[in-house]
Amino acid sequence: MLDTLDAAAVRRWCAGGLAALKRHQGEIDDLNVYPVPDGDTGTNMVLTLTSAQQALAMDLGTLPEDGATAHGHASRLMARGALLGARGNSGVILSQILRGFADAVAAVPVVRGRELAAALRDGTAAAYAAVAHPVEGTLLSVVAGAAHAAERADSDDLRAVARAAAGGAADALARTPEQLPALARAGVVDAGGRGLCLLLDALVEVVTGESPERPAPAPAPRPARPPVTAVRETGSEEYAYEVQFLLDAGPEAVARLRAELDALGDSLVVVGDGSAGEGTWNVHVHVNDVGAAIEAGVVAGRPHRISVTRFADQAAPASPVVAADGRAAVVVAAGAGIAELFTGEGATVVPGNPSTGELVDAIRVTGAARVVVLPNDPDTQAVASAAAREAHGLGIKVSVVPTRSPVQALAALAVRDPGRRFEDDVIAMAEAAGACRYAEVCYARREALTVAGPCRPGDVLALVEGEVHLIGSDLTDTCAAVVDRMLGGGGELVTLLSGADAPDGLADAVREHVGQRWPFVEVQSFPGGQPHYPLLVGVE
Repeated sequence: MLDTLDAAAVRRWCAGGLAALKRHQGEIDDLNVYPVPDGDTGTNMVLTLTSAQQALAMDLGTLPEDGATAHGHASRLMARGALLGARGNSGVILSQILRGFADAVAAVPVVRGRELAAALRDGTAAAYAAVAHPVEGTLLSVVAGAAHAAERADSDDLRAVARAAAGGAADALARTPEQLPALARAGVVDAGGRGLCLLLDALVEVVTGESPERPAPAPAPRPARPPVTAVRETGSEEYAYEVQFLLDAGPEAVARLRAELDALGDSLVVVGDGSAGEGTWNVHVHVNDVGAAIEAGVVAGRPHRISVTRFADQAAPASPVVAADGRAAVVVAAGAGIAELFTGEGATVVPGNPSTGELVDAIRVTGAARVVVLPNDPDTQAVASAAAREAHGLGIKVSVVPTRSPVQALAALAVRDPGRRFEDDVIAMAEAAGACRYAEVCYARREALTVAGPCRPGDVLALVEGEVHLIGSDLTDTCAAVVDRMLGGGGELVTLLSGADAPDGLADAVREHVGQRWPFVEVQSFPGGQPHYPLLVGVE
């Protein structure tokens, strides 16, 4: 049992909270019904706290020169990690709760009961301040309940106040259906609030050595969803896009940004890292005018890690088709059309450039004991391998097929056979992927010397297996030429995936060219929606 909250306790709290969220991730996802079912709150909170734990992996023995205490330094590392890794409204609000908490405990030499209560009060204030239009019956109400209960305890006993806070949060969670009719109609409590209760219960366990026993709320039955569904965590259906980015800016510029974004959309949350002067802010909003939202960020400061999600195109990874023998496939896809193709093949889809935590989560939610991962990008292969090692610790056997392009993944998925041994099936998939040669066509962004000669900005580049083979001036002609070059080495099937910025008729023109030049070759064409590459080509 602890009398004070020290740096080691903060580290254990983060690890214990993350473990609890992972155990209950599916339950929290199933509770997620406000205002529309999307089933991702548990996932967002897990990913946010995963980032916090990664930040805490830094050397806590080396304190900054600003005189911060060890527990303050640990708390700020945890809060900043959560901020930088925050996903969705629940993750962003959680990061702000941790930021307010960290600022409060960093200012005192010892954290006992009253200091813990003050930290929860500051975390609550920071969370409410971050939301443009706070809604009761959500995570906000639950953290407020925790803070009020901690202050009513009026004690220096850390254990008593931690228990009071967790109990107050649980009571507030139980009242959320009274505050939000949508929760009452579904017969559930707020999903984000449930996640916070788990985090506070983990704090109680760290402080007292005892795990609070509370009945888990009954999840609502998940509604049937089509392969492509709107995914949003909060806000109305009036807005079609979710925009999220990190912003380096000062508080005055951020205040103006809040007003601009509030006029553009809803579900606005802007949270900072608590730095004096210019700091880092996590900005989240739902809008219809993506360009205006990002431009507002550019005017305010330096936006980075910009993420844009079109709700109508978001593939739902929560309902994968798992083989009867407990096998599944997890595939990385950059592009709504590509994601839909993989979903149709029964795979769980993860958006492009995922973190290790995202891949581990996708592996876990398949519910399968044996999973194959298709990274579809050389840069993602190392992440996939790390995720496979993490999943092994969960008792899941994962094999990574080193696909470097979505067309290779389509070839691999086409030969899956649940009647084979898993190891033999992985070998067959790897062989099919390796037998599929791939090409990418894009525009040059800068002047460079390639193996095909010098190129200038605006030139059309055709890359085969990652190397520039052709440089042209006309997109359609270059696409046709690279297909000819690839078929010159043999091939019976050509797969074309047109990109998000591909001109109308590009794939049809290439298909017609192949039909005239290579009449015995089959061509299949799909809208891929991938960024940067107007056309991806696979030849088998």
